[in-house]
Amino acid sequence: MNDYEPGQIGKFLILFGLIVVSVGLVITLLSRLGVFRLPGDLQFGSKNWRIFIPITSCVVISVILTIILWIINLFRG
Repeated sequence: MNDYEPGQIGKFLILFGLIVVSVGLVITLLSRLGVFRLPGDLQFGSKNWRIFIPITSCVVISVILTIILWIINLFRG
């Protein structure tokens, strides 16, 4: 009835953790390079609160990922 074994769930959790750590490292590296401080990224706030809307950064990241995936797809087929 149940196709999942504890070992498979453990492998999934390890993989999920590695993906989360990888995304965190990429975001940290991109912020050190200044990607999240581009013109068009909106910041609102006062002394006690802040809202950050990274419009331009999201567009740049989307274009880069689209190009990378397009190139991968070009070589696959």
